[in-house]
Amino acid sequence: MADTVLYEVTDGLATITINRPEAMNAMNTEAKVALRDSVQAAAADPAVRAVLLTATGRAFCVGQDLKEHIGSLAADRESGSGNTMSTVREHYNPIVRALTQMPKPVVAGINGVAAGAGFGFALAADYRVVAETAGFNTSFAGVALTADSGVSWTLPRLIGQSRAADLLLFPRSISAQQAYELGIANKLVPEADLAEEAAAVARTLAEGPTAAYAAIKESLAYGAGHSLSDTLDKEDDLQTRAGSSEDHAIAVQAFLDKAKPRYLGR
Repeated sequence: MADTVLYEVTDGLATITINRPEAMNAMNTEAKVALRDSVQAAAADPAVRAVLLTATGRAFCVGQDLKEHIGSLAADRESGSGNTMSTVREHYNPIVRALTQMPKPVVAGINGVAAGAGFGFALAADYRVVAETAGFNTSFAGVALTADSGVSWTLPRLIGQSRAADLLLFPRSISAQQAYELGIANKLVPEADLAEEAAAVARTLAEGPTAAYAAIKESLAYGAGHSLSDTLDKEDDLQTRAGSSEDHAIAVQAFLDKAKPRYLGR
């Protein structure tokens, strides 16, 4: 995979690192393809039990690389093709689908500003560890665009419809502390500790009951769009499956033995 995105799997943890620090990790075509392929590889690999998505440099990801984008728009005008915006369908949507739908937990280690699609990638994670110096910005309306990368789905579910509309209609930077108070950040840490703390959270999840985590992700997504009655039925189905897993049997026996469970991830 291209070095604009680094991919490594160690002891069940896949670490995916956006690696264009000279461009504040803006997404050019090469980076979008590499990130999409990396996330999909982690989702499909049975040896991967958790994912850490992070970045190098002083930004997490500022979204679309506008220098490349403006050239693509000019080419579209000349050819009449309109191919530029197909990047949402070809790149951003598959990335967010893989992050949100993979049957394993995803941690985002937010080292710096997350804007536009970068904000969307952060929101698509299940847990966000955020450096105290980081920040967030929806950005889209600032360049006369609407939300993509799942932001119109994830953001209102985290902070409510009214606050999401405010941030989308009036894009501006919000601090890590504001993000924590709004419910966007799960954990704030000093900038110097971000890499270690985010990896520690992800490693803990990689050692946990993977099938149970997958069921939790599925139930939360399902409950966001269904009635209580339907959600209760879904919980019944998911709990039946979780109850038949090897990890559940291991956990119960460990509880009785007053020992720490060693999960197998199945």
